[in-house]
Order: sequence, then C-alpha cells, then structure tokens
Amino acid sequence: MASMSMRLPTELANQLGALAEATGRSKSFLAIQAIQAFVEQESWQVAEIRKGLAEADAGDFATDEENAALDAKWGYRAG
Repeated sequence: MASMSMRLPTELANQLGALAEATGRSKSFLAIQAIQAFVEQESWQVAEIRKGLAEADAGDFATDEENAALDAKWGYRAG
C-alpha cells in the first residue's frame, strides 16, 4: 500500500474525525473509501466521454427517427 499525506481544511478534518468516531472507523479508512468512490465515478465519466467522442468522430449519431422515438417516449419537445 502506498502512503500519501494531505492538508485538509479544518472544518473537513473535524467532520471526518466526527464521522470516524460515530462509525467506529478510522479517518484513513473513511478517506480511502471516499477517494475510491470519487476515482471510480470520475473514471467512468471520462471513459463514457471518450466513447461518445469516438462515436461522434466516426459519425455515429442518432437518426431523426431515433430522436423522434425518444421525444415520443419521454414527451420532450425541444423548442
């Protein structure tokens, strides 16, 4: 496991300490959980953006019929 240190705003450090105490977990455990969730979410989003850009570069866009079907399904009218 790698080591890392960081400076936290006082209020955030206090909140983390209170949460650690309330849950019986260490501050390190909670920080690792939070960073892991953030990295997973951001990695997913970046991958989806790259996928969308690749589809756009390939000219893979929704047809007018596909857009109309979505409008009909969701009742959305852009205008």
